[in-house]
Amino acid sequence: MFSEIDRLDAVRSVNPASVGSAQELRVLAELAQQVYDVPRAAVHLLDDHWQLNAVQVGIELPDCSRDIAICTRVVTSGQTLVIPDMRQVPALSDLPFVTQDPFLRFYAGAPVAVEDGLVVGSFCIVDTEPRSADTVDRQSLIRFAEVASALLRLQRNNFRLSLSEKDWRYAALTDPLTRFYNRAALPALVDPMLEARATAASLSGVLYLDMDGFKSINDRFGHPVGDEVLSQAAARIRTALSPSDIVVRMGGDEFAIFIEQVASCHELALLAERLLALFRSPFVIGREQLSARLSIGGALSGAGRAEREALLHSVDQALYRAKAAGRDCSIIQDLL
Repeated sequence: MFSEIDRLDAVRSVNPASVGSAQELRVLAELAQQVYDVPRAAVHLLDDHWQLNAVQVGIELPDCSRDIAICTRVVTSGQTLVIPDMRQVPALSDLPFVTQDPFLRFYAGAPVAVEDGLVVGSFCIVDTEPRSADTVDRQSLIRFAEVASALLRLQRNNFRLSLSEKDWRYAALTDPLTRFYNRAALPALVDPMLEARATAASLSGVLYLDMDGFKSINDRFGHPVGDEVLSQAAARIRTALSPSDIVVRMGGDEFAIFIEQVASCHELALLAERLLALFRSPFVIGREQLSARLSIGGALSGAGRAEREALLHSVDQALYRAKAAGRDCSIIQDLL
């Protein structure tokens, strides 16, 4: 049974940003587009937060959040999915690529795996017109996905041959947009750090950051602008940290900072204030100046209190209080 870390390791090892898309994958997608007579065929990879385009022909779409990607259903179920008309499915009818250009209606996708049970993405075809489910030969679509899987396995092998084990393990735990760790790093990296600090005399701390106003930026300007804001936000966060701090991207615009050694609640509050000050300047994207300030919750942990879930619950409560206090501020919980 594969874990999510195993799956992310596999995704990163065939990530087109790392190794480039094989020309053979593009030829395969072009063939599917002709066979099914559709305006778009693609191979998607599902990362921890994003659906990535390994290759696409015809209608070109940007990478998108996995929360709105239909291929997420294919990956999580491991089953072929055919949807005659997305406008007729309540859970899909209001998705942006259905209600807005290119106004997609029909979808069919089959899982792509680099090993049995290790699904990394999907091979899919879409149309801007609804289609009857029986117009798609499911077995042929599965065969297309199997060939795509074989091509990605070759890419994966080439990628692993070029990296050390440490390098590709790091890639599996890293968010490709911000280059911070992802949630899969919590048990792999954060728990060992907290366990080591549990027997130490000094304190450890956590700050939980939430970007106020980010959702409205995404909604108004689109995901590419949102991605650039997140990239700039990550750069600002880095300027306030020490090398031993561990930053995890917990969600779209949420970050947790685990600080190995903190002298006092006051010291943690000072770090929070530095971060707040960094985000009071607007993000400049082209001609736009966009505001996305922070709300921060924080907590300290002493010897013998290394439970990650308890810490995260405490900072989540503190974050809620910071938002209730008017945002653009921090609330630090005292020693747990």
